[in-house]
Amino acid sequence: MALLDTLGDLLARASYALGLENADRFPRGHASPYTRWNKAYFDIPSDLKAERMETIICAAITNTPYVFGEIRNPTPRMQRALLAIIEARLRRADAPADLVALLIKAYRQPHTPDIVPGLRATIAANAQFDANIQAHAVLAYLGDAPAGFGVIEARG
Repeated sequence: MALLDTLGDLLARASYALGLENADRFPRGHASPYTRWNKAYFDIPSDLKAERMETIICAAITNTPYVFGEIRNPTPRMQRALLAIIEARLRRADAPADLVALLIKAYRQPHTPDIVPGLRATIAANAQFDANIQAHAVLAYLGDAPAGFGVIEARG
């Protein structure tokens, strides 16, 4: 049995290295080792370089923002893609509470990098409230954040 297990493991590694499988994480040595995604939602061959993988994921977030919920510990670039969608919806006066809820969920994961200083603390400070109130608190915080973070003030 040990030989079959070893052969199966070698075959799986070769298949992954040749790009015959979908990737669910970045290659070893990447700056975001904790980032994982549900490979059922992202068709990313395992032989791609990390930068190309991230580009595909960010494009998917731009096209279908709800796939952000299928990513654990998203990279700063992935977070910026979601923040751009939130900003666009705010410009249209569309309440993006559903997308902010995805951002809140991501920030509750311990290895998600902070791209907006103080956002994690704001989320933690409002954790005891209803999800809708949490989303509005985060939107208020993002609206007050410096313009360099790409989030506009659309409260009124």
